[in-house]
Amino acid sequence: MRDLAAGIGYLAKGQKWVARHGRWWAFGMIPALITLAGYVVALFLLGGWAGDIAAWATPFADHWTSFWQDLLRTTLAALVFVGGLLLSVLTFTAVTLLVGQPFYEELCEKVDETEGGAPTPPDVPLWRELVVAARDSLFVLVRAGGFGVLLFAAGFVPVVGQTVVPVLGFLVSGFFLTLELTSVALQRRGVPQRERLRLLRGRLGLAFGFGVPLVLGFLVPLVTVVAMPGAVAGATLLARDLVPVQEEPGTDEEPEEGESPDPAAVPEVPDVPEYRAQRPAAANPYAEAPYPDNPYAQDTYAAAPQAAEPNPYRSA
Repeated sequence: MRDLAAGIGYLAKGQKWVARHGRWWAFGMIPALITLAGYVVALFLLGGWAGDIAAWATPFADHWTSFWQDLLRTTLAALVFVGGLLLSVLTFTAVTLLVGQPFYEELCEKVDETEGGAPTPPDVPLWRELVVAARDSLFVLVRAGGFGVLLFAAGFVPVVGQTVVPVLGFLVSGFFLTLELTSVALQRRGVPQRERLRLLRGRLGLAFGFGVPLVLGFLVPLVTVVAMPGAVAGATLLARDLVPVQEEPGTDEEPEEGESPDPAAVPEVPDVPEYRAQRPAAANPYAEAPYPDNPYAQDTYAAAPQAAEPNPYRSA
């Protein structure tokens, strides 16, 4: 439950961050607007063709009575449209991140800078980043598509298909949505895709708390576009929790004037020996007595002849 609450908290913090930085909020909406326009057209076409797709898929019902034929094909057409809508939710973030890779890279970097401890991103060209992002998105889509097929088939099971399956669908969608949104920040930290998957599987509550509310919100028109920049900012904050960045030594800010420095931040100075307290070595012959053959050690003027008259300057 703590991870679940933390995931919701990161989502709220991301929205608060873009609210404080309005320019970056507008900047982050550009890729989402482009992608949304394409998906609206695709869903509009799917809604118009859903009845034809249902009729094409059920040729055996051509000779049924009108009531049962319409019931079957209407239900199937609704399932096709709902499946397309679910697929759009699963793929929207991947496509938006692919389209907006340069945009969200800048947004993620700005969040790291404002929060401190920004990592040094890998020095790779932009085209290489786009290739890696496309490959990672395909990896997520294949896995999410597999779960989608299983859940679609389970939807036909009585009772379970109308109760358990929708809940599982939102949980799966939330997990893979979190995986997609954190990919930009974790890629900046050099974390490969499979390792990202392992990290989030170990923190399922965190992934569900962050992703499931987004899935529910993204079902409302235009919420996706409005919430997408904050979702990327929140995913960056979440990635900082998953993979903390160790700050390099010497990067701490200087204390302001009049502020006492943090004792823990002051480096220890090694003890310097006190040279005035040194003593001569024990084997030094000059430490005990002067050199015995030193001619200057004796008074050579004591044996000199004395003058006849006493010298008045000589003391007795």
